[in-house]
Amino acid sequence: RGGVLCKLINSLYPPGQEPIPKISESKMAFKQMEQISQFLKAAETYGVRTTDIFQTVDLWEGKDMAAVQRTLMALGSVAVTKDDGCYRGEPSWFHRKAQQNRRGFSEEQLRQGQNVIGLQMGSNKGASQAGMTGYGMPRQIM
Repeated sequence: RGGVLCKLINSLYPPGQEPIPKISESKMAFKQMEQISQFLKAAETYGVRTTDIFQTVDLWEGKDMAAVQRTLMALGSVAVTKDDGCYRGEPSWFHRKAQQNRRGFSEEQLRQGQNVIGLQMGSNKGASQAGMTGYGMPRQIM
């Protein structure tokens, strides 16, 4: 379990810069759990948010496999968003994370924006009561 995750995170780095240089092939529970923990630390360093990272017992005891899946999806999204050439999978498997897109407005544009009445304030266009009958009046059907 842990060895596969360590190989996964190492594959997202250029050769020689892997965060987990020695991956143990031991089947001992302690070693496997240690490798899961190493993967989680490396995933956080890579850019996966702390809130997206599962706990070691979630995988080891199979308690919350959905959390494990969320972590792997978040890792894939970060890898696709980085676009540094290390991720070699299909980019459409993961969504790209939103990137900052600041916009600058001149003082003139800001003043003009204050003169616009938003549609939240109401409108005299579109739906109207034209053709409606008053309450209590019978509708004429021919």
